[in-house]
Amino acid sequence: MNTLNIFLSALKFFNIPSDNKKGRLQATVMNGDKRIKTVLYAIIFFVFTSAIFAEGDYVSALDTAEKLNTFLSWDPLSEDFYFSKSGHRAQCRVGLPMMLLSGKELVFIAPPKIINSVLSISKETAIRLESFFGYSLEQPIYRIGAILIDPGHGGKDPGTHGSYTENGKTIVVKEKDITLKTSKELYELLKVRYPDKKILMTRYDDSFPTLDERVEMANSVKLNKYEAILYISVHANYSWNSKASGFEVWYLPPEYRREVISKDAVSKEIFPIVNSMLEEEFTMESIMIAQSILDGLDASIGKQSKKRGIMEQAWFVVRNAKMPSVLIELGFVSNPTEVRLLNTPSYLKKCAEGIYNGLVSFITHFEGSGGFTGEGRKKL
Repeated sequence: MNTLNIFLSALKFFNIPSDNKKGRLQATVMNGDKRIKTVLYAIIFFVFTSAIFAEGDYVSALDTAEKLNTFLSWDPLSEDFYFSKSGHRAQCRVGLPMMLLSGKELVFIAPPKIINSVLSISKETAIRLESFFGYSLEQPIYRIGAILIDPGHGGKDPGTHGSYTENGKTIVVKEKDITLKTSKELYELLKVRYPDKKILMTRYDDSFPTLDERVEMANSVKLNKYEAILYISVHANYSWNSKASGFEVWYLPPEYRREVISKDAVSKEIFPIVNSMLEEEFTMESIMIAQSILDGLDASIGKQSKKRGIMEQAWFVVRNAKMPSVLIELGFVSNPTEVRLLNTPSYLKKCAEGIYNGLVSFITHFEGSGGFTGEGRKKL
């Protein structure tokens, strides 16, 4: 990666416009943008370290993670990766001479590289990680402190609907009823399993919280210092093709950009970096939750309904909740077979059990690894 590409990648890392027209960039520097200055310092450091560090001075990131007994996560699209242990995290990006520690401390390092298809870091970076995680071992770990269940629609908004005939009578099945019944079952299961966590719902009856109100509920939940929250939105599906059937779980597309932390949480110079990294982290966790729930549903109702997979979509509640969040579609009310199932209490209980088992699997992994998040999470 040449110096210009490093510069443009760093601009993106800092969420700085990358229009390289001379006048615009010159004006930005002249106005004293501290983020630009930080990037320039990083580029100077990159040029210097590139001349010093040969490939022999690099070691495998995976080997380092195993040596330090840390969790290593890698995103091949953004080329972001991070090491985590006991609730602490060190995050890097291939080609950038910087590393973010615990979501707040930015340090310069020799740029990580891909060497012979192996993700690699410098030996000096490995030593820095050893020191960092050695110091962090006695620090508190993260846990899931709250789960917010959002039964879609409600009140004056019935959502979609389907119908079927039974004994000469037309039975109308409304999405708002499906989501509330399933969510109540899930709520009771989680309350029993996790008496130490806040298990909440955006509505407990046939009321109509607006989309904004639902998101506000999620973002205003009070958490302790090292706690995280999960947002689970429950829905039913509809298609003009009556043969469409099955369940699916949605998460926010990685390319969708949002603000997930308060600008008061960290200094303005590193806010874009921390926000970008937490975005990546929330996306990874949302994908993991989606897959866990999909697997749970498959085990519970897979013999009666088709697994359609996990999918990306910028749904309002998912894109505005500042936390890992997913949206579940339990089945199609437009399908003549599935609409009957979705109006059967025992089937909805199975749906709730599938979601529950998926959440338990994710939470067990999350808390067993000490959590995937860094210091920035506690300030949300």
